[in-house]
Amino acid sequence: MNDTAADAEGKIRSDRPMAAALRYRTGEDLAPKVVAAGRGEMAERIIALAALNGVPVREDPDLMAMLEAIEVGWEIPPEAFAAVAEILVYLFRANATLGGQAARPQPEA
Repeated sequence: MNDTAADAEGKIRSDRPMAAALRYRTGEDLAPKVVAAGRGEMAERIIALAALNGVPVREDPDLMAMLEAIEVGWEIPPEAFAAVAEILVYLFRANATLGGQAARPQPEA
């Protein structure tokens, strides 16, 4: 493949939307898990389902690059904890601003 073709292939891949969905169940999960991930049409479906279910969506290309390497069903790695914590703070604030009741994680007894 020549350089122009390689550049075009990289651009096509990077222009496709990417999305991931995370889940964390207090007392059940040790860390948040990737429950869905995809590019292109799959990413659009993940985002549409989030919107349909009132789940806020946040764009974070750096975190998405990290999550893209994780298999669906696997826990996020410790290096992603800080970024995911920032997103949780964002979601709690967005939910409070919209008048919702955020289900805040409770400390383990």
